[in-house]
Amino acid sequence: MTLPGYWFKSTLFEIEPGEDEEVNPRIYGRQLAHWLKPQLERHGYAVADVFPEDWGWCVECNCESHRLFVACGSIEDFDAKPDDPLPSKESVTWHCFPAAEVPFLSRLLKRIDTGPELSRLDAALRVVLSNESQITLVGEP
Repeated sequence: MTLPGYWFKSTLFEIEPGEDEEVNPRIYGRQLAHWLKPQLERHGYAVADVFPEDWGWCVECNCESHRLFVACGSIEDFDAKPDDPLPSKESVTWHCFPAAEVPFLSRLLKRIDTGPELSRLDAALRVVLSNESQITLVGEP
């Protein structure tokens, strides 16, 4: 289960050369994910790890019954060519959203309601993003 999330502009996050080699090409967000880690910890989350996925960067929170995380990255630039320069941090639209995954066996054996924890994580994420003066929420791209 996922929630729609947040789209925003910010000058806080640099795009690091080569960071998209760990994810899909022209997807960025390493600095965003690492910035979110202590922000979520201040809201009571024990962040287990920050790591790349093919779709972007994952900020995984500890949860006993299922996987709870914030997915984050940039909106893909489909017009970019492999040799194009990295986009400027001012031109990037960032996206992050809370998500939960229940392991297959747990789904078979019992019903796990991820809604309350997912809503709590979404609320924390909204506060974190809204309270940062260098982030401007822009809605959907």
